[in-house]
Amino acid sequence: MVKRNFKNCGKNFYIESPIYLHGGQNIEIGDDFFCFERLRLETFDKHNQFSFKPKITIGNNVSINYDCHIGCINSITIGNNVMIASKVFITDHFHGLPNLESLAIPPNRRALVSKGPVIIEDNVWIGEGVSIMPNVTIGKNAIIGANAVVTKSFPENAVIVGNPAKCINIIQ
Repeated sequence: MVKRNFKNCGKNFYIESPIYLHGGQNIEIGDDFFCFERLRLETFDKHNQFSFKPKITIGNNVSINYDCHIGCINSITIGNNVMIASKVFITDHFHGLPNLESLAIPPNRRALVSKGPVIIEDNVWIGEGVSIMPNVTIGKNAIIGANAVVTKSFPENAVIVGNPAKCINIIQ
């Protein structure tokens, strides 16, 4: 029943209830998608007086565990064969800019701002409690350890850990 709320869904699509969905018309999901309960998927084409053109693209054979949140006003791309553990947060935007002018406005009234898209390439494993912030690319085959806060891009085959996240190994 949820499937019809998305722009496009491939075959073997499964999401456990409940799901929290906003702006499903901006979300495309490939084949063999599996997700446990309480996925929160959001695209916003309007917030306050501002307009956006959001797009979430999820590839084939993607698995998402419990309590994940993906929020988009710009672009989030998740490649093929990606495994996402529980309580992962992926966003391409912030509420306001880090300046005094923004601080004078209550957070829920600030403009949504995207520094750039999020790109998660193929075969990535994202551990429990990871946060991935705007303008980040995660290279193919990367592994992101539990509770990492990813604020910059990393190459393929990287093992990424910490807050802020850093690369501790390149698998060769």
